[in-house]
Amino acid sequence: MSINIKQYDAKFKKKLNPKLGLVALSTDQTIEKDFNSVCKNLPLNIFINRIHNQNPLTKENLLKMEDDLETTVSKILPEEKLDTIAYGCTSGTIAIGEEKVKEKILLAKPDCYVTTPITSAIKAFKKMNIKKISLFTPYPNSVNEVILDYFTQKNIEVISFASLNLSLDSEFANVDPNYILEISKKLEIKDADALFFSCTALPVLDILDKLEEKLQIFVLSSNQTLIWDSIRSTGYKSPIRGYGKLLEN
Repeated sequence: MSINIKQYDAKFKKKLNPKLGLVALSTDQTIEKDFNSVCKNLPLNIFINRIHNQNPLTKENLLKMEDDLETTVSKILPEEKLDTIAYGCTSGTIAIGEEKVKEKILLAKPDCYVTTPITSAIKAFKKMNIKKISLFTPYPNSVNEVILDYFTQKNIEVISFASLNLSLDSEFANVDPNYILEISKKLEIKDADALFFSCTALPVLDILDKLEEKLQIFVLSSNQTLIWDSIRSTGYKSPIRGYGKLLEN
């Protein structure tokens, strides 16, 4: 059978959306949902790859991700340029080191903007003139010590520190946000400029507005700051409401 195939010249878009690459942990059940919630109607395209992560959460297991970073990033739209790459692990960035994370990512995708949850958090603190924080994590105490040391090195004073002392990403993701709202009134935030929730797997993004209203203080989280820095880096500057005051800036 033969058929006449009519050929047309392709017409391409005159303006392409910025391309944002997200490296999510293989065990993270929250970060992808949070990025999609905030970015679904924005003029940018998100491309995700997952990096192997081993539970339980320990510094030793976090360090193992370093060797896989370059390969994981290289598989996000191979041969294509990305505008921004976000590495989605707060404690992993601190354990490996911000500069080492950036170096590994740029080996795979040169000339892109690189951000991480802790990089973006420090950037957000500076923007909002936050110098003293109340810190909340789901981490085990061995990892909490690493987090505390990092903030101390960055001259961020940790006024109080609360933790759930969990060790599995599946546990982090299944923490009830209503429980966090309930216990938030017990947190020692009197002298803090902000409350910061560390961990991309902790499901707090949707309650940040409620927490800020309830506590009358800035409330930030790993995913919120990472999303904020990522989308602002692409040139999108309009306010985004519903996820805390940071994204309204």
